[in-house]
Amino acid sequence: MRRRADLAALGAALAAALVLALAGCSSPAASPRRKVAVVAKSTSTEFWKAVFTGAEAAATEYNLELTITGPETEEDYETQNAMVAQAVADGAQALVFSAIDYEANAEAINAAAREGVYIVGIDSAVNSSLVRTYIGTNNYAAGCMAAQAALDGCEGALRVGLVNYDRNSANGQAREQGARDTFAQSGRAEIVAGINTLSSAEESCADTAAMLAMHPEIDVLLAFNEPISVGAARAVKQAGKEDDIFFVAFDSNVETVDGLQTGEVDALIVQNTYAMGYLGVESAYKLLTGHGDTLEQTVDTTTRIINRENMFTMDGQKALFPFE
Repeated sequence: MRRRADLAALGAALAAALVLALAGCSSPAASPRRKVAVVAKSTSTEFWKAVFTGAEAAATEYNLELTITGPETEEDYETQNAMVAQAVADGAQALVFSAIDYEANAEAINAAAREGVYIVGIDSAVNSSLVRTYIGTNNYAAGCMAAQAALDGCEGALRVGLVNYDRNSANGQAREQGARDTFAQSGRAEIVAGINTLSSAEESCADTAAMLAMHPEIDVLLAFNEPISVGAARAVKQAGKEDDIFFVAFDSNVETVDGLQTGEVDALIVQNTYAMGYLGVESAYKLLTGHGDTLEQTVDTTTRIINRENMFTMDGQKALFPFE
């Protein structure tokens, strides 16, 4: 009996030692997960929700601890700067960032980089040389594409109205410049009015309606992001000008996709939002694991024109609903 007790005690001791030894072994799964923070322009639109879906997919694949924040409006760069500082204070090792204001966000990004945080830019650039890679739409080319869609869809002389958002947002300004240059080169388009409005459907609707009332000659309308496109589409419908205005909108939203079917919208410039999120977080992982030299300085994600002719094709549906 004593021999059995001794053997049992020895077995228990060996088991305990084995548990301790295994606990002391390091493995990728047991190591603390690397921390990546996404600080977006906002968190409420379909555009950003698609970006976040891509970011979360990459974080799962690479076993990263991911946080996602953004201000309530796409004009609030001060809150965005505070979110960058908080992400650094919370231990973020890499930051995936879309700038509300090209200049006013720069110092917050520089300060984060000086703390050793890797910076990946997506969607909208910031005036910082410390951004390691930028992933997003070629915004100038997207603006050219929007103008060309109107030129291809209409005959004769065009009288154009432009609806843009914050003047200090790099991507919006690049899109407008691309559109202006393309219209000018065509020799048959006059830009009769252009406005900047808040990035909300309500503000855009009111401001677009006022512009259309002041300039009833407008027969082509361009809007340069999702919320102002939704608002502008509402203004076109409320004015009863679905048949009179050729409207080119940006991004995929339930309202603008419906408008494409019912006539308020004639073409959508659709960005690859999922890819921005996924590649942004994947790039952060590469920087954190010593593979930053494999990254390109700029990655141009795909942009497509979707209209009533191609919206129900397989490729059109994938562009409009990239993860459904």
